[in-house]
Amino acid sequence: MSYLFTSESVSEGHPDKIADQISDAILDAMLTQDPDSRVACETLVTTGLATLAGEITTKAYVEIPDIVRETIKRIGYNSDLYRFDAESCGVVVALHSQSPDIAMGVDETGGKEQGAGDQGMMFGYAITETPELMPMALAFSHRLMKELANIRKNELHLMPYLRPDAKAQVTIEYGENNKPLRVHTIVVSTQHDDFDDDEKMLKKINDDIRNILIPRVIPANLLDANTIYHINPTGKFVIGGPHGDSGLTGRKIIVDTYGGKGAHGGGAFSGKDPSKVDRSAAYAARHIAKNMVAAGIAEEVLVQVAYAIGVASPVSLNINTYGTAKVSMKDSEIAKIINGLFDMRPKAIVDRLGLKNPIFSPTAAYGHVGREPYKQEVEMFRVEVRETGGAKEEIRRREKKVVEFFTWEKLDYVDKIKAAFGI
Repeated sequence: MSYLFTSESVSEGHPDKIADQISDAILDAMLTQDPDSRVACETLVTTGLATLAGEITTKAYVEIPDIVRETIKRIGYNSDLYRFDAESCGVVVALHSQSPDIAMGVDETGGKEQGAGDQGMMFGYAITETPELMPMALAFSHRLMKELANIRKNELHLMPYLRPDAKAQVTIEYGENNKPLRVHTIVVSTQHDDFDDDEKMLKKINDDIRNILIPRVIPANLLDANTIYHINPTGKFVIGGPHGDSGLTGRKIIVDTYGGKGAHGGGAFSGKDPSKVDRSAAYAARHIAKNMVAAGIAEEVLVQVAYAIGVASPVSLNINTYGTAKVSMKDSEIAKIINGLFDMRPKAIVDRLGLKNPIFSPTAAYGHVGREPYKQEVEMFRVEVRETGGAKEEIRRREKKVVEFFTWEKLDYVDKIKAAFGI
């Protein structure tokens, strides 16, 4: 029986995504100076105001208001017409150090290995529907939002009215074999400048989205005469961003992951250092699922891992192949082999994926998974403490370092998985 499945994405100018990007920019700034920083930074944005709260323990010194304003400016809120702009918005900072009750369960002290930063379950998922091994509805939604941002920033002559806030939603029709057949519905809502004539404005935006944006990102063979389009369906979207709706860190966790496919443990990612397994173990689970699918173990894989706070080894690891396994094994048998290949203790995950580097800001918009891994040189600051004549002096040294981004998307375990399963 055929069915429909829908996922959504939001632009980097969406209020919740602004909050995510600010939180991760603060995290990265801390990690450039102190890789052992403990950060749990939550952000709230509303009309003319950004408020930061949470727990940070670090040796780094960071001008937090400057980072907040730089992030807001990069996103595109640089006009007072938006009622939220980088130059004039207020910045309130209410951060304190991490609870020692939590720290003692996470720290490596007295021969005790690093424990999980919290209890809970995390999921990773992969499927053969797209080249990035992601669900098609979400992949297309992300592509629409990324390309709309590209037009707004780099090809503004094409759609000169664009403002930063936007959302996309794609519905895929599946056949009886659970394979995508066609794009059933596309919804795009984009913030725009005010127009003198609302009717002409709506027609102009509708035509541009259908004739410029969509053909760039969605294959023509998946579109047909019956595809439904809803472009700015309310008719007007001038008031947007934090002036239209308040934004909070961690409120787009389904957009961040698999668009409703697979599962989600409920923990947000942005603003959290990798000692928080909500983030690091979710990345590691995606790494496992993607490499399993790429290795040909199954066409669809869901990985669940769960932890107890302060305990290093996971309490469980579960594999679900949804009946698509290409090896003659039960899912429980597959899980035993996978558990032997991947060390899922928090410190091992951090080391394997290089998560103490300042690599998190790019994750905060357009998905934490399904991205292309890459290397880039970043500027780091190393703090050295010297003692002279009984007085301590901190010296900050600037250095360049090449780091890897989206390491959990690398297909570096495919050969190991194939060997372990004899394929």
